[in-house]
Amino acid sequence: MSAAATLRRTPLFERHERAGARLVPFAGWEMPVQYEGIRQEHVAVRTGAGVFDVSHMGEIETSGPQAEDFLQRVLSNDVTRMPERGAQYSVLCREDGGVLDDLFTYRLGPDRFLTVTNASNHEKDLAWFQEHSGGFDVEVADAHERWAMLAVQGPVARAAVERIAEGELPERMRTAEVRVAGVDCLVCGTGYTGEEGVEILIPPDGATAVWDALMEQGVSPAGLGARDTLRLEVCFHLYGNDLS
Repeated sequence: MSAAATLRRTPLFERHERAGARLVPFAGWEMPVQYEGIRQEHVAVRTGAGVFDVSHMGEIETSGPQAEDFLQRVLSNDVTRMPERGAQYSVLCREDGGVLDDLFTYRLGPDRFLTVTNASNHEKDLAWFQEHSGGFDVEVADAHERWAMLAVQGPVARAAVERIAEGELPERMRTAEVRVAGVDCLVCGTGYTGEEGVEILIPPDGATAVWDALMEQGVSPAGLGARDTLRLEVCFHLYGNDLS
């Protein structure tokens, strides 16, 4: 079997093909690296609104009476400071302090959390969670098949999502259950581009409805290439040429 035949595809694969995306292998997935062009997509996010399909990212659900204690043990940040419906950025470390992955965790309830992993590390992160959950009254579950994920970013991104949402969008580093384009979604006030925006976790069968509604609002599709240049630009603004 060819390598291309083994690549996974997100629920939006046909939408990417229809939009003329250049599709490339990425972390075991066939993903859009660009549509119109990286520069154009970068500018669209900086000046208007762009949407990235990040459904290749992984999700781990942690629940149970000692869910907070467990995550406090394995994550670098202080999980006890995360309010209900809050979000927190942290890293997952080995015993010697080496970093396994950088993660976003959302507190969905007093004893229920959702952690988003990088696509290339999802299986390893999940195994690490499961391996180290012994001794805690906690359930660790692979939630990746439950969600597609879109990142809508840019100075007018929130306004575009608000027009197709039934309910108020969460503020930065907060989450809310909101109906978007007729689909019940988990909307998170997070993102990596340095712009305003939200990340939307969507049941896979509702992903095309949300994508199509965003296109109707004039949101530009953006690929992994622009995601990288946007993130690098943020790093240069923060650190200049010293990225050591």
